[in-house]
Amino acid sequence: METLTAKDRTAQVRQDRREHDATHGLGWVEAARFLAVAAAAVSVRFSVSRPIPHLNLIGIGAVLVGAWPVFREAARNLAARRMTMELSMSIAILAAAAISEFFTALIITLFVLGAEVLENLTVTRGRRAIRDLLDFLPRLVMVRSAGNICEVGAGELRAGDQVLVSPGGAIPVDGTVTGGRSFVDQSRITGESMPVEKMPGSAVFAGTINQSGALEIHTDRIGRDTSFGKIIEAVEAAERSRAPVQRIADRLAGLLVYFALAAAVLTFLFTRDLRSTISVIIVAGACGIAAGTPLAILGGIGRAARLGAIVKGGLYLEILGRVNTVVLDKTGTLTFGRPVVEATAPFGGASQSELISAAASAESRSEHPLGKAIVAYAAAKGIAVQEPVRFDSRPGLGIAAQVGTTRILAGNRFLMNKHRIPIPEDPGSGTSSDSEVLVAQNGRFLGTITIADTVRPEARHAIKEFDRMGLRTLLLTGDAEPVARQVAAQLGIMDFAAERLPEDKLARISHLKLSGRVVAMVGDGINDAPALAAASVGVAMGSGTDVAQESAGIVLLGNDLRKFADTVEIARWTRRIIWQNFAGTIVVDLAGIALAAAGLLDPSVAAFIHVASEMMFILNSARLFPHPEAMSKQIDRGRYSNDMALSKAA
Repeated sequence: METLTAKDRTAQVRQDRREHDATHGLGWVEAARFLAVAAAAVSVRFSVSRPIPHLNLIGIGAVLVGAWPVFREAARNLAARRMTMELSMSIAILAAAAISEFFTALIITLFVLGAEVLENLTVTRGRRAIRDLLDFLPRLVMVRSAGNICEVGAGELRAGDQVLVSPGGAIPVDGTVTGGRSFVDQSRITGESMPVEKMPGSAVFAGTINQSGALEIHTDRIGRDTSFGKIIEAVEAAERSRAPVQRIADRLAGLLVYFALAAAVLTFLFTRDLRSTISVIIVAGACGIAAGTPLAILGGIGRAARLGAIVKGGLYLEILGRVNTVVLDKTGTLTFGRPVVEATAPFGGASQSELISAAASAESRSEHPLGKAIVAYAAAKGIAVQEPVRFDSRPGLGIAAQVGTTRILAGNRFLMNKHRIPIPEDPGSGTSSDSEVLVAQNGRFLGTITIADTVRPEARHAIKEFDRMGLRTLLLTGDAEPVARQVAAQLGIMDFAAERLPEDKLARISHLKLSGRVVAMVGDGINDAPALAAASVGVAMGSGTDVAQESAGIVLLGNDLRKFADTVEIARWTRRIIWQNFAGTIVVDLAGIALAAAGLLDPSVAAFIHVASEMMFILNSARLFPHPEAMSKQIDRGRYSNDMALSKAA
């Protein structure tokens, strides 16, 4: 299989965009066809030229040329045994021409061509709303190599390169700041309107704008692996995917076409009025739902991506719009996930140094936040840490490691009980709400390390938003009950369960689904992966593990839970728009068919109603796309706020 470089992939995306934009919207061929049909309609209406009195050559020629795209699409759908609006419009155009109603046939053609152009322009604008991010990536990048600074193409960057970004320049990679201080506008990636201060150690994203100071960045990810690349891939996947509601829209569109044709047959049998029969065929339109539904899905995914939430397909957005229960992990989701050691309680004659050394040695390879806190504490105290020769991470329990000939356990009570380690009833030394890591060495209990974490302030806002939307919120954590109780109390979560292993979380999710709940699971760790996969829709935090992100249908680029609350709102809005289009299409079609069958609509008026209603529903879906001017104003406000902050600091 051919492997593309970052340069090739970026070039391919740009080429795809140019080709896509060239094939959609108002090209010169479409414009010429539209003007030709309009001129022919005027000529036929006022009988400008008719060389053969009983043969309208202008009308026949204009119908064949103007309606050719409609006829061609109808033939393809007929060959594929699909009933579409192109087929019903073709029947109406040919029927009008057959009774020498060429003006009516041309007016129908004109309306259909205009509707197609407007629809394509709307779709193209929606796709461009995301893909214009490509224009913010620099083509040339300054790189420090072997003490020299040189300019290279963006496609030649590799992980590990030191990239230099001047004030006002776009950041081309995901990476870590190694030199300089600045404010960075991240609004196009994370949705944050205020610029964010960056200093050595800060993470930066591709596609963001460096505003004030020069930065030197260590490249971590390039091309499609960056946050920017993931946004583009999410939109491309959304274009290819089909949500269940889209299949419903297609079936409904087909049924409406069948209904209109049946109503036309009955109208002709009862009235023998060919004009009324043609009007019945023309007035029924299902393009508003057939085209408006995928447009709404694309718009919803695009708007969520702008906020910093990657939705991997229309299926997940549709499910999210029906979610009524949100299950939350604690560490890294509701808390910062950067806990610190608060206290130590050596036991049975063990020293603090012995307790910390054993725990840090066991946790030295761990990716768990509690393990990292212990290792950092040991480093700060200057306590020696040894590399384990064997390391076994047990999700929901802790760590079992071998350091030299010594076997060390570091984890919770379940781990100690499983290995029959005798522990006191109250081994801790901190408050009841702190997390505890129990440590044993060669079957002997050494003591407890008490670790505290901090609740994210934005989590409180998110929980309030969930409550406002009527969502049931449940906290599931493997931590101790006092810790879970305090976090739940701080955030206003009424329902929580503590000391839950991964299989317990999975069982609870399954039970909720069996009881009829539509469940969204939000987590960030390996131990959350089974629950994320089992939930109706899984949501992974941006700082979470790769396993968690792979198991989830939605990934938050940052760690702000408010983005998920906003994404739920977008999903609900998308769902409302789709069902508005469904209901509106059915009402307009039924009323139009009734009026047309009664002889109250002539074909030209029926064509206007068809196209006007179709465009109304398509534009209703297009409301989901963020307006380019609004996004520019948002960026300008962020820059203005940054300038004010800098002037005050000065």
